Amino acid sequence: MPDVRLPVVQPRDVGQPPIFEKIAILGLGLIGGSIALAARQIWPSGLVIAVDSKDVLEQAMVKHAIDVAADEPYVIGEADLVILAAPVRQNLELLAQLDEYVEKDAVVTDVGSTKRAVVEAARALPSRFTFVGGHPMGGAARGGFEAARADLFKGRPWIFTPHTDGSRETLEKLFAFASATGAVPKAMGAAEHDRLLAFLSHLPQLTGSALMAAIGAAAGEALPLAGRGLVDTTRLAASPSRIWQDIAATNGDQIRPALEALIARLTELRDGLEDGAVIERLFDDANRWREKLMEGREL
Repeated sequence: MPDVRLPVVQPRDVGQPPIFEKIAILGLGLIGGSIALAARQIWPSGLVIAVDSKDVLEQAMVKHAIDVAADEPYVIGEADLVILAAPVRQNLELLAQLDEYVEKDAVVTDVGSTKRAVVEAARALPSRFTFVGGHPMGGAARGGFEAARADLFKGRPWIFTPHTDGSRETLEKLFAFASATGAVPKAMGAAEHDRLLAFLSHLPQLTGSALMAAIGAAAGEALPLAGRGLVDTTRLAASPSRIWQDIAATNGDQIRPALEALIARLTELRDGLEDGAVIERLFDDANRWREKLMEGREL
């Protein structure tokens, strides 16, 4: 491994004292890039180290989102916080390499949409690492660093999944880190996270994509005739498939019952199209839960 000496960041008069002095982000997509932008804005005296492809790193440097960049993890040796922000299965591969690259005690977290696989893999980390799974719930229709923004997490949940009693102090620091970005940190078990997210995130994404694919195949060139309702309903259909392949592969046992619950509702609707009571019941249920969803949210 090359001998890497990170630059000494000169103290600046603005911003908060950093919770973590040197943050390494492996993956500068929408989430990793937004964390980088937020960290540089909130803690200008800290150091943000990034690992990604050269073209992405060039974009990040132009936006002053990062201080140190490389397309391999050899630059993360002095990090005291390592954030795995690649797709889920790539994060698992990176997790197994940390002992080779990180030279000191460090906190490790991730931003993946499924938690059980990475929490289980983290049990094999050397004791000098403290791992707490994480999932910031900020999102956008488009992925990639181009869509990243410093305020992505404002008002949104950032879920952490601690799995050992010894991670209390680390969890408090991660809560403070998330809160500083504007997020609302919460803690829950990895299994509960994966069950809930199958309904709250994974089902809407898969449904939106399937809906757009079905309508596109039937309407084709007539799509421009559609109103705003279709545009709003299928916003998630613009999401990249790579991330969702990993999510489906690592949470299939929870996504499958969620899909079955939706299929049951659609089957009831299909079979009751001429029955006003079926339509009324479905719309009443939907309106009631929609009101619950929108409580406390800005329209």
